[in-house]
Amino acid sequence: MREARGTKRMSLQAVASGAGISAPYLLKLERGEVRTPSPRVLSRLGSMLDLEYFRLMELAGYLDEDQVTEARSRTPRPHPLADSSLTGPEWQEVGAFIKQLIAKRT
Repeated sequence: MREARGTKRMSLQAVASGAGISAPYLLKLERGEVRTPSPRVLSRLGSMLDLEYFRLMELAGYLDEDQVTEARSRTPRPHPLADSSLTGPEWQEVGAFIKQLIAKRT
């Protein structure tokens, strides 16, 4: 976490505040002094630092490598167009194109 925080050039206080924890607690997490950090805290830290939640759960001892692999395979992937800012007419064209593809199957 410390390395990720440094890469993002974020202060201890900024990350802690964004994750809803205290800076001293984050420092203890970074030093490995917290035995069982809350999965909720790990999730919020992962979001703040762009770290994968499953990896943090593995590092915290909640999951083993096989469980992480299984969890990753079950995680739904976002649709390729999910972040596209298409207009209404563009979405209609996409829909029409998909209908054409399906029609070619028969």
